[in-house]
Amino acid sequence: MTVKPVHVIGGGLAGSEAAWQIANAGVPVVLHEMRRAGVKTDAHHTDGLAELVCSNSFRSDDWEYNAVGLLHAEMRLLNSLIMSLGDANQVPAGGALAVDRAGFSSAVTERLLAHPLVTVVGEEIAGLPPEDWDNVIVATGPLTSPALAEAVLKLTGEESLSFFDAIAPIVHADSIDFDIAWRQSRYDKAGPGGDAAAYVNCPMDKAQYEAFIDALLDGPKAEFKEWENVPYFDGCLPIEVMAERGRETLRHGPMKPVGLTNPRDPLVKAHAIVQLRQDNALGTLFNMVGFQTKLKHGAQAEVFRMIPGLQDAQFARLGGLHRNTFLNSPKLLDRQLRMKAMPRLRFAGQVTGVEGYVESAAMGLLTGRLAAAQALGKSLEAPPPETAIGALVEHITGGHLEGSKFQPMNINYGLLPPLPAPKVDEAGNKIHPKERGRAKKRLQSLRAMEAMKIWKNAA
Repeated sequence: MTVKPVHVIGGGLAGSEAAWQIANAGVPVVLHEMRRAGVKTDAHHTDGLAELVCSNSFRSDDWEYNAVGLLHAEMRLLNSLIMSLGDANQVPAGGALAVDRAGFSSAVTERLLAHPLVTVVGEEIAGLPPEDWDNVIVATGPLTSPALAEAVLKLTGEESLSFFDAIAPIVHADSIDFDIAWRQSRYDKAGPGGDAAAYVNCPMDKAQYEAFIDALLDGPKAEFKEWENVPYFDGCLPIEVMAERGRETLRHGPMKPVGLTNPRDPLVKAHAIVQLRQDNALGTLFNMVGFQTKLKHGAQAEVFRMIPGLQDAQFARLGGLHRNTFLNSPKLLDRQLRMKAMPRLRFAGQVTGVEGYVESAAMGLLTGRLAAAQALGKSLEAPPPETAIGALVEHITGGHLEGSKFQPMNINYGLLPPLPAPKVDEAGNKIHPKERGRAKKRLQSLRAMEAMKIWKNAA
């Protein structure tokens, strides 16, 4: 039987991983990378495949207690090219996996060029792929070429492709102190789901508010890169920009204290209130309402833990405002990561709404396997949501809270189905309450690896 080739557009981490998985399944693949034809981007410096344009870190490699480390382990189990050559080009970074960026890119390029079923073509796909390409993976990243981005816009509608992120921090629900915070919607108004206690409220007195404003104004800010050209809109102003417009601005904006009553002290009116809104269907993550920010990440955690109720907050994602290109994936993609309006197109990498090198590569790995199965006439489903890869698929295809605005996300334990925090260990010894959260992560990781082994063997 002659198997038609799969076409992969984009030779970054996701595209390179997808091509490797397809070829290793015995299916020919054509990998199209415009940089190898001399087409430049604003961030890349070479024409090498899988060039790392920002950090050289793949973040934590601890699979038992860190969600990205778990993702590493799942990908290694599935014969990931990116993880294999990341390990081979590792440089010292403590508990993290960091790589020699030049050596890593060269190794990926050489490995793919040497594979007999991989053809690397230097060309830009300016618009939708030719109609006779019936099995395509688009892995073009946050710097998608303008022509292709415009074609996707025409196909999906102008509201379905974003060109910047206005990201507010997301907090793990179990790290919120409910001895201080309380659940209540403003004016006890029930939303579409009928819940009049949909928000978590963190109150501030005047002194706490003034100290918070000082910290916002004094905190170090990340600057836009020249090529980002990200506009500020009134609906997504960074909170520090609002604070610069006047010390009372936030108290009349996202931190207004009206329509809310602290059940522990109903006669005392808070000077300001920070609200958090449920961010995922599992109820494990809460978004800080109106808190998009350009504060540098190190400063964000310190400043936001000044908020009463969030003093021990653990962040699934910190805030930001930067240029990006990503699909409204829950609306546009199915569970096979195919575009509903044009099923011959699959999407992988950051354009699907995942953040981070490893998350992007993981989506490339999965789409490669899905596309190869299709080419061979086989049926293959995405891994279950108990796995890190499956949890990412769940997030980008509908795991976010219905009706909320979809935003890119790193892998974190809040995306996996929750487990109760254990009170005793495997030997029957009591676990200290402060260690139960860590023990729960390990149980989630063990469950994920078992589920991934079952999925791999059944695939």
